[in-house]
Amino acid sequence: QVQLVESGGGLVQAGDSLKLSCAASGRTFSMNTMAWFRQAPGKEREFVATINWRGGSTYYAESVKGRFTISRDNAKNTMYLQMNSLKPEDTAVYYCAASQGLPKSQPSGYNFWGQGTQVTVSS
Repeated sequence: QVQLVESGGGLVQAGDSLKLSCAASGRTFSMNTMAWFRQAPGKEREFVATINWRGGSTYYAESVKGRFTISRDNAKNTMYLQMNSLKPEDTAVYYCAASQGLPKSQPSGYNFWGQGTQVTVSS
């Protein structure tokens, strides 16, 4: 089992920046891929970004490309999401997820999830 805990959410204004963290514990050696998803009220969970835990290769949703940066610190077993130029449409609960498989943009591709952290961007 892998346990994931997100932190860093909050209320910011449009144009501001925010950095989310996801601390992993447990059988972290079994992880191959980690990702960020988000879910706004009344909407389905949406892919944001993914990173290969070992090689560090990344992939982003078009809606965040150029504004968000996913990274990881293997020594700390922690993944990050640096969010710049935030927009009101970025408002959602942000979840981190982990998988033993290859990077995927569907939630069904991940079997470990955190509890989520709220990000609210005011206009």
